Amino acid sequence: MAHRAFGGGVILAANYVWYVERAGGILAYALLSGSVILGLLLSGKAKLSRWPRFALEDVHRFVGLLAGTFIFIHVGALLVDSYLPFSLTNILVPGTAPYRPVSVAFGVIAAELLVALAVTNHYRKALSYRFWRKAHYLNFAVWLLALVHGVAAGTDRSTTWALALYIGTASVVAGLTASRFAGPAPESAPIR
Repeated sequence: MAHRAFGGGVILAANYVWYVERAGGILAYALLSGSVILGLLLSGKAKLSRWPRFALEDVHRFVGLLAGTFIFIHVGALLVDSYLPFSLTNILVPGTAPYRPVSVAFGVIAAELLVALAVTNHYRKALSYRFWRKAHYLNFAVWLLALVHGVAAGTDRSTTWALALYIGTASVVAGLTASRFAGPAPESAPIR
C-alpha cells in the first residue's frame, strides 16, 4: 500500500479510511472476544459473586452490540475505500473479495452468522429457551471465523500487539470452553 506512505490531500484521506477499517475490525474482534468470554463465564462454573448476574448479562449483551457496531464500521469503511474498493457483492458474498478472497470470506460468513444471531436474540422471548440456547452456540463459530479472518486477512496480523491479542483471546476462550464442557454445567434459568 505504497500510496499510504505519501502525505497530502486525497492520499491522506485514504489513509484515514484505512485506519478506520483496521481499527473497526480489531475493535470488533476484541469486543466479540469479550462477549464470548463473558458468555462462557456466565454459563460455566465460575463464581461471579462480585457482580450481580443480571448486571453481567447486561454487560455481555452490550459488549456484543458494540462488537456488531464496530463490524458495521469496519465493513462501511471497506465500502468507501478508494484504494482497494469493496462492492456490496464483495461484502455479502463469500469468496468474491478483491483482497485475499478466502480469508475475507471467513469474515463475511462470521458477520452473516452474527446477524442471524442478532435476530434470534431480538426475538428471544418468542422462541423457546432451548432453541435460543442451541442457536447461541453459533457464537463459537462466529468467534472462530472472526479469529481466522483477522489472522489471515488482517494487515496488522504480524505485529506483536496483534499476535498477543489473537493468542491471548484464543487461550482464554479455549480454556473457558474446556472448563465449561468438562463436566455438567449448572442449569441457568431462562431470562425473560
